[in-house]
Amino acid sequence: MKKIKIISAFAMLFFLTGNTIFSQSNLDKKGFALLELYTSEGCSSCPPADELLGKIQNELKDKNVYVLSYHVDYWDKQGWKDIFSNADFTKRQYDYAKYMEKDPIYTPQVIINGKIDYVGSQETSLRNGIKSALSKPVSTNLSLEASQNANSLSVNYNVESTSKNSRLLIAVVQKEAKSNVKRGENAHRVLSHYQIVRNLQSVDLNKAKKGTALVHLPKNYNIQDFEIIGFIQDMNSGAILEVKRA
Repeated sequence: MKKIKIISAFAMLFFLTGNTIFSQSNLDKKGFALLELYTSEGCSSCPPADELLGKIQNELKDKNVYVLSYHVDYWDKQGWKDIFSNADFTKRQYDYAKYMEKDPIYTPQVIINGKIDYVGSQETSLRNGIKSALSKPVSTNLSLEASQNANSLSVNYNVESTSKNSRLLIAVVQKEAKSNVKRGENAHRVLSHYQIVRNLQSVDLNKAKKGTALVHLPKNYNIQDFEIIGFIQDMNSGAILEVKRA
């Protein structure tokens, strides 16, 4: 009987130790904050949000915080066509409205990790949202490696522990730009933009969680002024599961 008790105690110790190690391993994975800003040169409320997101990007870019600015096209009919606007980005914002059951859409809107939205110019709320996102563990793993070939980019990706209905989205991001707006709500202003999404490409991970994606590049692409950011999105809920720079 004593022998059985000793073995049982040893087994229990091993079990508890194993669980502790497993739990610690999960906790060691750093949280992240992906801030998706929906903005427009035609919106007078947007420049303060653009500046704030640029400030946050500069301050926190080394702390697992990522900024993507999507210029929507529904302001283009209000007197000024945004040179960075894209109908696909408007559609993406509408998709989020469905995920979060929020209507109508608006600018400037920031969505953190595909889950919660904020008015893009409200700094305190945004910083609290970032802090909350960074505190949450990550279970999905993503690795990216990119190489340029003329006007395209080959992005090698490898994804582990993701949800069934998920996609890899690869953003070609222009770090900064200025625009001289001549008409509309921001007429006669020079606007500064940061982390501008120039192209967003989607990869279906249901087919393969490891492979190579060919990404088209804008004509003015160069490695100093642009960067590549990839992220995994659960297409059932809209939640962002992981994000990395290539």
